[in-house]
Amino acid sequence: MSEKKSASSSNQEKSSWFAQQNLDNWHTQIMAVQARFDQEYRGESFELPSEVEAMPIFHDYASGNLTTKIVSPFWEIAKPKKNQKCLDIGCGVSFLIYPWRDWEAFFYGQEISTIARDNLNQRGSLLNYKLFKRVELGPAHQLKYEANEFDLAIATGFSCYYPIDYWEDVVKEVKRVLKSECQFVFDVVNPEQPMAENWAILETYLGAEVFLEPLENWEKMIKARGGKIVKRQPGELFQMYKVKF
Repeated sequence: MSEKKSASSSNQEKSSWFAQQNLDNWHTQIMAVQARFDQEYRGESFELPSEVEAMPIFHDYASGNLTTKIVSPFWEIAKPKKNQKCLDIGCGVSFLIYPWRDWEAFFYGQEISTIARDNLNQRGSLLNYKLFKRVELGPAHQLKYEANEFDLAIATGFSCYYPIDYWEDVVKEVKRVLKSECQFVFDVVNPEQPMAENWAILETYLGAEVFLEPLENWEKMIKARGGKIVKRQPGELFQMYKVKF
């Protein structure tokens, strides 16, 4: 009985959030990304055209080798410090796979995937109840946290699924929840990288359109929103930025 009630409550929460998003300008993109990653978190296969499956990048994806090429090691440019309150936006299952226990930093998250959110909320406190706080359900431009709450904010791996106008709203929210002079780490696809176009094709067929935006446009947007780029770190696909407001 309790499991049925829990599932019913989760479905009601999800329906309520979806209804709220229907009023939002970014509903279509958010729902596409949510569906794409829910399918992956459930371990379900994707039906792709044979010409896409013939691409070398698909073989890297299917074998799991692609992840190591595209992951952004945010801790290399902004390592969480002991007792810092850190917000991981679009966190996926971050707390389960990255060394948060070694960093001894407090973990908060926000996700649009109910599967990732529920998984992390169920397992995170078991892994380390002192450091793991909670993961909220919601999009990056509507952060469910108080102003001036965090010492570090992280948003990696998903900027490419939204137009840069959306990220103006995200940066505004990040700036709101960060303490003064604290740091924001995020990454963007570098369209000049050799694998960028083929990766965008693959992701589009996986269900989420990719927006390839020149790096200079991202940097102009950050500066226009009052951010100072402290550090850049290139990768095989994504370029990371450390920003201070």
